[in-house]
Amino acid sequence: MSKKAFEEKIAAVDALRLASDPQSVLPQLQKALTDRNNYLVSKAAAIVALHALTELVPNLLTAFQRFLNNPVKTDPQCWAKNAIIKALKDLDHRDSEVYLRGIAHIQMEPVWGGEADTAGTLRGACALALVNTTLDDMQVLTALTDRLADTEKTVRMDAAVAVAQLGKQEGTLLLRLKALTGDTEPEVTGQCLIALLSIGAEGAKEFTQQFLSSKDEYVRMEAIAALAQSRVEGAIEVLKTHWKKRLEPTERKGLVQSLAASPNPASAEFLIEILTEENGDLAATALTALASSRFRTEQRERIKTLVQSKPDLNLHRIAASLFPE
Repeated sequence: MSKKAFEEKIAAVDALRLASDPQSVLPQLQKALTDRNNYLVSKAAAIVALHALTELVPNLLTAFQRFLNNPVKTDPQCWAKNAIIKALKDLDHRDSEVYLRGIAHIQMEPVWGGEADTAGTLRGACALALVNTTLDDMQVLTALTDRLADTEKTVRMDAAVAVAQLGKQEGTLLLRLKALTGDTEPEVTGQCLIALLSIGAEGAKEFTQQFLSSKDEYVRMEAIAALAQSRVEGAIEVLKTHWKKRLEPTERKGLVQSLAASPNPASAEFLIEILTEENGDLAATALTALASSRFRTEQRERIKTLVQSKPDLNLHRIAASLFPE
């Protein structure tokens, strides 16, 4: 097929997005899902989900199985399989079989200097999808345990998110163990801490607090971010206590920046305290954090009054640009 003919074929499938009557495009999408080209099938799968065409779930399942055969050749980069799993999840397909196949799939493809696994996104998506299937909780947690030890960082993080979404106390044991044994990537430990706090497990706040004393600066920053992001009562108080310690300037700045993204109203009060008590770069960082927080509107006048009381012209200029009249 010529390049022009293929581009026209893709355009024809893309045009199905605009169908006013989704039922009218069923035949075209059925046909597209049988195409050999994985990119075209990925487009078709996304449109099936867009139009909520649950009638085509069997077609999606058949296509997924087809692309598991000789996958490096038939579905490089897992484009089709990724799109199909996303579509099935969006269509609330709850049969676990397809997700269990995907969560175990490894696809080594040639890259410069060797091979690379291109199925990480697929395994992560299947981990998240398993939470809403008919599998019992222990079966789901068993599958997620394997993925917490996956070779790909993003899959390990998705597994932690999935444990949190399952929301079972049994899952907290997996998260605690993973956090305690550590990970080559601090973000994974951070995601485990976020998951623990979101489940609301007993002692999650105290468990997370111990990571503020880690020898690894990046792990400490992940713990700070997890507590700042949490809605658990007293989480911001833990950070206030940590602030009083002899922290490196980068850690103080990182703590302030984490507070900017916090959904906890106590974070705004903490930032105002920092703005009141600190000067120079830290005060400017606190001001910038307040301006980007979700509490900027309700705290606007209070912040402006506070800044005006400080003899720092640079702070005045920053406030004028962040909180214009």
